[in-house]
Amino acid sequence: MRQLRWSLRRRVATLCVVVGVVLGLLAAGAAVVATENRQHLDTLLTKTGPLRTDGQALLSSLVDQQTGVRGYAVTGAEADLAPYRTGVEREAALIASMEALLDDQPEIRQQLHTVRDQARQWREVVAQPAIQATMSTGTEAAQAHLTAQGSGRFTTLRGEVETLQGLILDLRNAVADNARRTGNTLVLLLILAAIVVVLAGMALLTSLNRLVIGPVTTLAAQVREVARGDYQRDIERVGPPELARLAGDVDAMRRRIAEDLSEVRQARERIEWVNSQLEKQAEELVRSNRDLEQFAYVASHDLQEPLRKVASFCQLLQRRYAGKLDERADQYIAFAVDGAQRMQRLINDLLAFSRIGRLTTGFTEVDLNRVMTDVAGQTEATRRYVGGELTWSDLPVIRGEETLLTNLLANLVGNSLKFRRPDVPPKVHVSARRVGDEWEISCQDNGIGIEPEFADKIFVIFQRLHAKDAYPGTGIGLAIVKKIVEYHGGRVWVDPEVPEGTLIQFTLPVPPELRELEQPSGAATPGEQDGASEGSAPADDPVAERSGGSSGESARPASEMKETV
Repeated sequence: MRQLRWSLRRRVATLCVVVGVVLGLLAAGAAVVATENRQHLDTLLTKTGPLRTDGQALLSSLVDQQTGVRGYAVTGAEADLAPYRTGVEREAALIASMEALLDDQPEIRQQLHTVRDQARQWREVVAQPAIQATMSTGTEAAQAHLTAQGSGRFTTLRGEVETLQGLILDLRNAVADNARRTGNTLVLLLILAAIVVVLAGMALLTSLNRLVIGPVTTLAAQVREVARGDYQRDIERVGPPELARLAGDVDAMRRRIAEDLSEVRQARERIEWVNSQLEKQAEELVRSNRDLEQFAYVASHDLQEPLRKVASFCQLLQRRYAGKLDERADQYIAFAVDGAQRMQRLINDLLAFSRIGRLTTGFTEVDLNRVMTDVAGQTEATRRYVGGELTWSDLPVIRGEETLLTNLLANLVGNSLKFRRPDVPPKVHVSARRVGDEWEISCQDNGIGIEPEFADKIFVIFQRLHAKDAYPGTGIGLAIVKKIVEYHGGRVWVDPEVPEGTLIQFTLPVPPELRELEQPSGAATPGEQDGASEGSAPADDPVAERSGGSSGESARPASEMKETV
């Protein structure tokens, strides 16, 4: 097919412009004709109709005047003269009304003036003298006067009124004819517009069929042959320039596919082998995860059974001896009840944590300040025992799982309290700063610190840097921290450059809806959870160790005052 010089867009645009111009001209003509038709209808309804009605009423008023004068001339009774007077008043009102409608009809207006003058002359020559004669000489003289003067003049007046009515009727017929003519013209213009639209649609349909549908069908047939595997078939460039360029692009793609096909075939066997290996590994991983989940489930239930007994008996003691012992005994019982209940929740959380990456409760908005308040409550007993203090700056709101984030921060704070220097009360500070699209959370303490060569090993599960008798624990705490951080899309590391203590930092993504807001300018007023109150320490230290440990601790669930540092 010969390549067309005009593009499809240019052809469609030209057709639309031509049709638009023709329809615009027809619309302008229709607007003019419609305006003229509306004027004719307005004249027909608001002028000729009232004029015909007023003309009939005018003749009726003149007849009433003649009847009143004749009746008065016969009887001489004043009451018989009332139609005459009423007719005179009505005549004046009708002539004024008709004259207001005849500004653009001088011929009819002139005839109206003739009727008015003839009526005035009839009254001056016939009616008024007859009335005077009846009043002065009696009815016989008045009747004689009417017989001599009235008949001919009133006949002439009636003829003038009929002439006026004839002129009004001619005007009405002419206006009606013009209204019909303009209405027919308007209908004709609408028919022409419809014809133009139909012809334009047919032309557009024909053009689309010849310039688009046909070439696209041909191109599609060639593409289907290539899709069936005939990659050596050249694709012919057909249709307007747009489709010709499309055909050229498809042919170039066909050539690239043909060139890459041999490499794809060579790689297919290798990919199939890799896929088989991956499937085997996936099956092994599923089986391993299933075994691990079963182990965690059984272990958690075995642990909960004795813990449930402890919690039940502690609650029984609390109910039975509440108020019978001293205040401190009630407080210790409350510690035991709350600690047992928290341990039960922690075991359930650890069971759920073992399924991280496969089962999740879904991310929600989590305020880390509230999380730190919970962590402070969990570590209160330990801080009282070691005389330590915990502070934190205003922390952000992030998206995550609150239970896991609580475990994360409790592990970090517990580690800082555990790995303290024996002669210095421990101090732990948690802060945050915005770095791009991430929050960088820091946990700083004044403890024994970590040697730079061990900075990466502490996050390995069951990796310990100290003997068990020096710092008890299982060595899983910081591995849990790392997994929680990575599950939330962040990363964790140890800063080896701090001059004193340990600085562990991790990142959490900023929620997408807050990424456009201005970054915080600096740290806010920190809150301090005072843990240096009096009281006996628990028998053993339940906090997490530097390279491991659980975040669950015995602590009373009392609200604590947050002080400004």
